[in-house]
Amino acid sequence: MTLPDTAVDPAGADRTFQVDLRGLVDLLSHHLYSSPRVYLRELMQNAVDALTARRGLEPAAPVDAFGIRLYADGSVVRVEDDGVGLTEADVHTFLATIGRSSKRAERIAEQRGDFIGQFGIGLLSCFLVADEIHVLSRSAGSPDAPAVEWRGRGDGSYTVRTLPASARPRPGTTVTLTPRADAREWTRPEQVHVLARHFGSLLRHPVTFDDGKGGPGASINPEPAPWARTYPTPGARSRALAAYGEEVFGFTPLDTIELDLPAVGLKGIACVLPETVPAGRRHGHRVHVKGMLLSEQAEEILPEWAFFVRCVVDAESLRPTASRESLYEDDTLAAVRDALAERLRAWIARAAASDPDLLARFLQAHHLAVKSLAVHDDEILRMLLPWLPFETTDGHCTLDEFARTHRTVLVTSSVEEFRQVAAIASAAGLGVVNGGYTYDRELVHRLPEIRPEVSVADLDPATLTAHLDPVDRETELAAAAYLALARDALAVFDCDVALRTFQPASAPALLVDSREARHERTRSQIAREQEGGLWGDILGALRQEAPRAQLILNQLNPLVRAAVAIDEPELARTSAEALYGQAAMLSRRPLRPSESSLINRSFLDLLAHALRKDS
Repeated sequence: MTLPDTAVDPAGADRTFQVDLRGLVDLLSHHLYSSPRVYLRELMQNAVDALTARRGLEPAAPVDAFGIRLYADGSVVRVEDDGVGLTEADVHTFLATIGRSSKRAERIAEQRGDFIGQFGIGLLSCFLVADEIHVLSRSAGSPDAPAVEWRGRGDGSYTVRTLPASARPRPGTTVTLTPRADAREWTRPEQVHVLARHFGSLLRHPVTFDDGKGGPGASINPEPAPWARTYPTPGARSRALAAYGEEVFGFTPLDTIELDLPAVGLKGIACVLPETVPAGRRHGHRVHVKGMLLSEQAEEILPEWAFFVRCVVDAESLRPTASRESLYEDDTLAAVRDALAERLRAWIARAAASDPDLLARFLQAHHLAVKSLAVHDDEILRMLLPWLPFETTDGHCTLDEFARTHRTVLVTSSVEEFRQVAAIASAAGLGVVNGGYTYDRELVHRLPEIRPEVSVADLDPATLTAHLDPVDRETELAAAAYLALARDALAVFDCDVALRTFQPASAPALLVDSREARHERTRSQIAREQEGGLWGDILGALRQEAPRAQLILNQLNPLVRAAVAIDEPELARTSAEALYGQAAMLSRRPLRPSESSLINRSFLDLLAHALRKDS
């Protein structure tokens, strides 16, 4: 660790930043790294990079000639590699200077993309579990290179010694840690083995683990990645990839999608989730860089709409952040994200063209994700829009099924509007689709692009009321007094009252209203209350004739026929309030406090009237 010169410098001379190593370690442990466990990942990563550099010096060496050996017996943790090693000059330059990486050296600068680490701070992570780091290294650059010992301590001091070559007969590096008592959780042999498997199961160099009990070392990565293996049949390959996805994520994939982007050296699989994912919820993906696990929560690898899959990928050219726990957002990552999105679109297209059963199961679980994609992707729109399920007056069905019986499709702007009119519209033979859910209204309006014979229009209250039959003049006159009392009782809600006949006869009343109309009435009410003030002038300038709600009573309903014949004014008003409350509840929109109060009051008044009548 570089320490400042404590001598007094001349005025104006350059000075060196002072580094409080303990404060820096605390910063790393609480802000850069997510957990002390990353110390092992950093050591393994340095070992892998050292092996990569050694391979550059000896490209003809056998594939398994160089490896990594881990040792943990409860008292020490040791990571040994057969990598390029370090000279004494390298030790002073790279191990003793915070932020400088050996990967930056000129002799291997042109190979920088071959290395996982780029920041030169990984060794500091060892101070999360130990107070001293012991490094013994011998360079592979010269046959007679001596061994070099470096000891770094948490107080910022270090020592360097040159030792005979016999101190380390083979080139490479050994890092030894003596864990602190508070770090036993991360340095027990069982935990080190688990962490090594977790981070290094896909590494391309052989990695073994020894727990100090005298048995043979256990292989951390006995097999290559499942997508890199050969299988006797395509079916066997598919089953193996699905089994790997289940092992990693804990669910049986609906299907697995192989991912292969040669331009960035990316391979892996996307596992299609078998169950519906809540809207907006994004799953993290498991991303390896050159075999080393980088993150299990890398959301940025796929676009937001692709929340129906979880991925395991290994890439050569993606750039990690300084913590090496997420990906750096750059042009390469953006291109990878676009390319993987195209692979998912291609999978959907293949399922639509050749596997209708798989497509049906996929859409049943993930129609919302597909709808979000179809909004922005014309190819997916043309391919899948007819097969997507929607809530309609014919029940839940696809637009293709719905369009067969309704050449004119009406779509509501909200869920509550659909619920208000669904039963009446269905009885009137109108085809209405609930457009209140995310993406639905926009997608339904694009149906004519796929089915030119179908027309789509927004549902207008006038369209619905036009399909309600008027009552004869004699019935209208007989009900005039009741309707007048009802309008007066409901004036506080800006609600008109009309008498019509419509199916089903079991529906006593229909409340025709909209969210926009309610907002406009609320704004007008505020303007009236603020007359003369600045706010009143502003709202008054925006004021327009506020649309009124309409309570349409059904003359075919026996209860309504009895109600309009009431000649007792107070009872007539109470019955009108009760009919309004019942219609408001059937719309399933949020009730205003005044409406909740009206429902309670009208119920109690009707109950009191019934009790008085019985007595």
